Amino acid sequence: MTAVKEVLRRPLGHFTERSVAGLVAVTGAGVAFGLLLMLVRFRWSPLQDADHAVAEWFNDLVAPHGPLVTVLQAVTDLGGRPILIWLVTIAVVGLLIRRQPRLAVYLIITGVGGLILDPSLKTLVGRLRPVVDVPVASAPGNSFPSGHALGSFVAYGALLLVFLPALAPRWRKPAIALGAVLVAMIGLTRIALGVHYVSDVFGGWLLGAAWLGVTAYAFRLWRRERGRPVPPLTEGLEPEAGHDIAPAPAEEHVLEHPRSAVAELLVGWVLVFGALYGFGTYVSYHAKGTFFATLDTEVPRWFAERHTAALTELSWWWSKFGDTHAILLISLVFCPLVVAVWRRWRPVLFVALAMLGELTLFLASARAVDRPRPPVENLDGPMPTSSFPSGHIAATICIWLAIAIIVLPRTDRWWRWIFVALAVIMPVGVAVSRMYRGMHHPTDFMGAILLSALWIGLLYWVIRPNADVYEGNRPSIESEDVHTLDDELTRAGRE
Repeated sequence: MTAVKEVLRRPLGHFTERSVAGLVAVTGAGVAFGLLLMLVRFRWSPLQDADHAVAEWFNDLVAPHGPLVTVLQAVTDLGGRPILIWLVTIAVVGLLIRRQPRLAVYLIITGVGGLILDPSLKTLVGRLRPVVDVPVASAPGNSFPSGHALGSFVAYGALLLVFLPALAPRWRKPAIALGAVLVAMIGLTRIALGVHYVSDVFGGWLLGAAWLGVTAYAFRLWRRERGRPVPPLTEGLEPEAGHDIAPAPAEEHVLEHPRSAVAELLVGWVLVFGALYGFGTYVSYHAKGTFFATLDTEVPRWFAERHTAALTELSWWWSKFGDTHAILLISLVFCPLVVAVWRRWRPVLFVALAMLGELTLFLASARAVDRPRPPVENLDGPMPTSSFPSGHIAATICIWLAIAIIVLPRTDRWWRWIFVALAVIMPVGVAVSRMYRGMHHPTDFMGAILLSALWIGLLYWVIRPNADVYEGNRPSIESEDVHTLDDELTRAGRE
């Protein structure tokens, strides 16, 4: 019996003797949150009066300024669930690829705990959101605590603790300061937009600090009990993993000659724009009586005569695969995985420049050519840009072609051909849907092909995204070993 007591007492003793200050801080945050919770729950008048006064003051300050509201919305989105879930998910997958399952488990547990605490406490308290004279934003659910404040504190704090070892020592304190400023700004925007009271935001921060502290010190206790050193939190959770989780530790220079590359890309951009402008002007205004004119007249009419409810619904969904949100989502998933697997920034630069160039070339040529939409029913209604070239189709071609170019030479597994197939199927599907919906002529599709082929070809020549492959680079985990990741995650959970 004495031995059992010693076994139970030893972890607590180790934890407290190394982390008294941390325990005091975590306990203080928990007690402060509990006190604030009680004051809000029992509607303490001085707190309510202060909350309402600040909400009205911010509303009077912010409501008359539309651009300021737009900026606040952009900042507040950084603390929303979509962004935070994406960040944590990508980080977990990257950690598994880099064979760091314990850190992945830590992120999963910390993140899931934050997701559970927010709605459960909001339901328990049942506080309504602020009512202001000129609403500039809205949010569902109850008000206390602020989910954005809680979620951003937990997510960004956990990511900092995990990835601090990947930073050089001189950058760690600035990174912590930047994270603190970001969390503070997200909380401030929730008050300024009139969707939370000050006490909601402070409650979210206090609860986030308590939960993050509990999980961090539990992780440190786990290290202690396994005979590992327990470093200061300013060095991260596992300093020895710094090299393994660094994004690209083996890449000294992204580009060998960046200045000449920039010059080549600028000159190439102008030439591609010239080709687009020339072709677009010709097919839009000078191709009467030609094959192009017949094609642009007959194809939209043929599609318009065959509209059905089912096909219209299908075309709407397929068209979405080429819109800005879908393309951005694909990029934000693919690029971190490339860094995690191949430890190189150059392929990421290739994808980023592909999309930036496509967007700028599309906007410039659409403005210059100013072609009207086909003279049939436009199912998507009025659009802010002209018809030539198709931005949906060009973006779809660029993203999937860039992905195929990167993946194809980097693995000999059968699934690489899936990306080649997608580089054909996705643009064709988007093109058919856009023409079915009466939004583009066939020559707009040709313009998108011209834009994509010239720009991607130029980038491939200048950036050389697969140069590291030809120099002998291989993934940090071979494709044959990917099936072992689940086993490592399970093993980390048992430990």
